[in-house]
Amino acid sequence: MVLSSRAVASRDSIRSMTTFLAGMQAAADDPDALDFTFGNPHEPALPGLVDAMRAQLEPRSVDWFAYKTSEREAQEAVAAGLRGELGLDFEPEDIAMTQGAFGAIQLAFALLADAGDEVVIPVPGWFCYAPMLHAADLVPVGAPLAPVDFSLDVEEIERAITPRTRIVVVNSPANPTGRVYPKETWDALAQVLDDASRRHGRRIWLLSDEPYRRIRFDGIGFASPAGSYPWTVVDYSYGKVLLAPGQRLGYLAISPLLEPAERTTLREAATPLQLAIGWGFPDALMQYSVPALEHVSIDVSELSRRRDRMYGALHGAGYTLTKPEGTFYLWGRAPGGDGAAFCAALAERGVHLMPGTLFDQPAHFRISLTATMETIERALPMLVDAA
Repeated sequence: MVLSSRAVASRDSIRSMTTFLAGMQAAADDPDALDFTFGNPHEPALPGLVDAMRAQLEPRSVDWFAYKTSEREAQEAVAAGLRGELGLDFEPEDIAMTQGAFGAIQLAFALLADAGDEVVIPVPGWFCYAPMLHAADLVPVGAPLAPVDFSLDVEEIERAITPRTRIVVVNSPANPTGRVYPKETWDALAQVLDDASRRHGRRIWLLSDEPYRRIRFDGIGFASPAGSYPWTVVDYSYGKVLLAPGQRLGYLAISPLLEPAERTTLREAATPLQLAIGWGFPDALMQYSVPALEHVSIDVSELSRRRDRMYGALHGAGYTLTKPEGTFYLWGRAPGGDGAAFCAALAERGVHLMPGTLFDQPAHFRISLTATMETIERALPMLVDAA
């Protein structure tokens, strides 16, 4: 056998995505393609991002571009931002700077779980959870979201828990649905996880995947489960709010509600483990930029305008949609109930959406609202016609 069992499982669990990417090559080569697939930039980079990086480009010491772990100034800026956003007493030592949310999630799996452990993930949810778990020799277990409004179904999570469960992953604002979950949901989940931990004699951890935390609409608030359940770690990516996913910058944060001894153990283990899994730290330039980047954001009001235009037109045409409360995605049910066929038919007309098969929801599709308003207006007649 050439490949390890982990490699085979990871490859197979993400095959639908790699197949989709291969099929998207034609769209990438077509200057007239109307692309609503990934959350990639369709306009020039944010000036604040460019200014922050440019300000750090000139070396100020001989070790300016030397090996970097988690830079103290970056940790301090993140901790201050989290205190302001979440109202929790994060300290710089609680923050591990990572290569985007990918790096933070990989670090969390390595810190908290052993080979063969089960990890509960939301369905529909991000299509990379399962392959990342397979690559770490962990077992993904799906917990369906509520079928109508895609709210977090705490009872489904409870049913998914077994004596082998080590981590539960939650995502708010949620990809692909755009739902933002309230504190009452986290309080209910915390009780379930605490009860199950006691019942099975083993602590279940919560990984709160929050890369879209700062992208919310209509003044809706945000609560993190880190404020409801002490055994929570939070991952974050700057790539979403900066709309620069190619500049890998993120972090993993330990809930300050965690008992001090366990908190210290995680803090002390993070850096050695990041070294062991392949130098999982952001580049020096990105870390130096963090204090400035904490205050840079895409125009959420413009995203809201695009959401309202797309949602209003498609809803009026008869589509069944989940109106996003956050993220930059619009989630809907395909006319006829076959998301892959629906997306393929639109692709023939130059409109490219993401089929729900990538999220284990074959009847649905996802639209990325990072496309320009001009692109939206050009695509709407064909989307309305497809209804």
